[in-house]
Order: sequence, then C-alpha cells, then structure tokens
Amino acid sequence: MSVSTSAPRAAASFSRNRWRVVDIVVASVVAVACAGVFLLWNVGYEGPSALLAPLLPGVQGLLAGPWLIAGVLGGLIVRKPGAAIYTETVAAVISALIGNQWGPLTIVSGLVQGLGAEFVFLAFLYAAWRLPVAVLAGAVAGLACGVNDRIWWYAGADTLFTTVYLVSTTLSGAVVAGIGGWLITRGVAATGALSRFAAGREAAKRV
Repeated sequence: MSVSTSAPRAAASFSRNRWRVVDIVVASVVAVACAGVFLLWNVGYEGPSALLAPLLPGVQGLLAGPWLIAGVLGGLIVRKPGAAIYTETVAAVISALIGNQWGPLTIVSGLVQGLGAEFVFLAFLYAAWRLPVAVLAGAVAGLACGVNDRIWWYAGADTLFTTVYLVSTTLSGAVVAGIGGWLITRGVAATGALSRFAAGREAAKRV
C-alpha cells in the first residue's frame, strides 16, 4: 500500500517542480529587469556610500539590498527549484557583460547571493511563500553577500568592520529584497500578469 501511494506523490512532486517554458521565460524577464536595476544602482549607490562610510566602518552594507532582489523575486514568482539562483545569476551576468566597476567577480557575487535565497526556499521545501519566508530569503542572501564581499573586497578588514558590514547587508537584504520583493510580487500578481503561476492564482483568490 505504501508503494502504491508514494509513487503518485513522487510523480506529483516532480511535475510541480519541473520547469515549464513559461517559467524560463518569466524568470529571464525578471532577471533582465533586475539587471536594469543593478546597472542603475552600480552608479547610484556611490553617493550614499560616500556619506555612510565615514559614519561607521561597514555600515555601507545597508546599500546592498537592490543587488539582492533578483533572487528573491525569481523564487517568489516562479516557485521552482533553482529559480532564485537562476534569476540572480543571470542578472549579475548581464551587469558584468554590459560593464561595471567589479568585472567578472560580479557573476560570483550573483551566484552566491542567489544561493543564499535559494537555500531558504529549499529549507521550506518550495512550499511556503509568505512574507516571513521572503524576509528570511532576503536576509540570508544579504548575509551571503556580506561574506562574499568580505572575502573578495575587504580582505584584512578588522572585526568591527566585518561585524557591522555583515549585519548591514543582512538587514538590507531582509528589508529591500525580502519585503520589497514580496510587495513587488503581490503588486505584479494583482495585475493578472502572473495568471499562469501560483502567485497569480493566489492574488485572484484574494480579490
């Protein structure tokens, strides 16, 4: 009996998690849109960073959030294994190819940040998509961002800088990528643009 019931469940789980063409298309659109945000923020963050850095070493990590949103958005919208990694990494690749001050290491950052968000969605077995999960995904993406930056860009930084920077990137990820990504997903879903996704169907039920 256990075999006869577990097989359909496994098949249903596989079908639910398998990527469709529409998943790839929408995840790619999300990645491209977020790459546009990255490109703007690559320049726009410099002014606020120059103001924050002298106040407390590492507090400029509060500005990391806009670079973290792609993974959270991809996960919340597509809801398939790998969506967070895919959207964050593709957005980073586009940013690197068009050109920025960090070069190819941007791709490494995107992959690490995407993995951070992906880990949270995996921990909830790709079955929980409420605000607290989005906030946690953004926070872990922010922590991953902070650790990666500490290794590549701030090698040799002291304990104070490291602590403040990691706390700042984690907080920024939770607020900007987590809460922001969740609100954007709800807003887009409310327009009907995500009708072929669970996020869109949930929005329709709320209406």
